[in-house]
Amino acid sequence: MERIHINKTKVSPEVILDPNTGYAEICGESYPENSLNFYRPVVDWLKKTVEDKREIEFNFKLDYFNTSSSKCILDILGILEKYNQEGGKVIVNWYYNDDDMLEAGEDFLSDLNLPYKLISSQ
Repeated sequence: MERIHINKTKVSPEVILDPNTGYAEICGESYPENSLNFYRPVVDWLKKTVEDKREIEFNFKLDYFNTSSSKCILDILGILEKYNQEGGKVIVNWYYNDDDMLEAGEDFLSDLNLPYKLISSQ
């Protein structure tokens, strides 16, 4: 599996997925016209990485996301939670630069059985 790098646009975040290190990052604003299509490579990469039993560090560095992106983020977190429950090593870092993103991170992560950190990027 190759490294994936998607450059950010006005409506979509930068995505970095490295299968050799298990490092994943989504950074910027996320409100693409079709969130499911945009996030499909992330979900596919994640499923393959889980199959390969790799350690995963997933970093969310979002400034804004719309409702359809939030569904995709929840799907990603669900895959990570399941992998963690099956004994996989997972680290989730949720970076926030304002109260809205802090609250979003708390809402998404507090109900999951998953190791995570909320990190201020201010």
